[in-house]
Amino acid sequence: MTSKFAFRSIIAAGAFALVAAGGVAIAQQKPFEPQVGQAGKDVVWVPSPDGLVTAMLDMALVTKSDYLVDLGSGDGKTVIAAAKRGVRAQGIEYNPDMVALSRKNAAAAGVTNLATFTNGDIFQTDFTKATVVTMFLLPSLNVRLRPQLLKMRPGTRIVSNSFDMGDWTPDQEAGAKGDCTSYCRAMLWIIPAQVNGSWKTANGQLVLDQKYQMLTGSMTNAGSTSQISEGKMNGENITFTAGGRTYTGKVNGNSIQGNGWTATKG
Repeated sequence: MTSKFAFRSIIAAGAFALVAAGGVAIAQQKPFEPQVGQAGKDVVWVPSPDGLVTAMLDMALVTKSDYLVDLGSGDGKTVIAAAKRGVRAQGIEYNPDMVALSRKNAAAAGVTNLATFTNGDIFQTDFTKATVVTMFLLPSLNVRLRPQLLKMRPGTRIVSNSFDMGDWTPDQEAGAKGDCTSYCRAMLWIIPAQVNGSWKTANGQLVLDQKYQMLTGSMTNAGSTSQISEGKMNGENITFTAGGRTYTGKVNGNSIQGNGWTATKG
């Protein structure tokens, strides 16, 4: 037979269990809040300064005709800022809680028609249709992405928050807008057309040696060969100096249409 004392103890224990269970349920229902430095798949999370996001979008010259993809989009700040400018933008983020938060933030900003978020791995997700790619990753990850980025359409703009691409020199650098105390540098790369190799011109041969967007090589005109200097690709646009003349043109696959000159690959 159970004593009154034992019975009361059982009731008290049951009540405590119910209260504890209720506490767990309340804790589980608490909205997700990202913490600075929280671990992710490849990097920890650090919020991008508002002023740098502005600088990155300004540097990329984004317009409503662009399609922006943010790699490792975190809380969605960059994607949402682009969408507020009328740009169709997508974030790729590995943490599902961050994806849910980003969608909530986009809804609060009224840009769900333009801002979308995908839960996925940036190294296994296709973003080749983007015209602008933004990211806040470590240099080692940027270098891992580099081969994939260089295969994208010439003229695609790549903008990194604070971290470089190894020996691939940026085309442009800028600081954050307004006050900024950390992570205040933006870097831009423009994907160059691939022009490495020999080209036939009306008067001879053009040989281009390409490293990223930079060009060296030689140009032969009527049997006279000159070394190329100041050679550079800007997307599909080519410029270089040879024999005291500056050449400019536009690359279209295996042909170059220049200012008074043309060249054909092969």
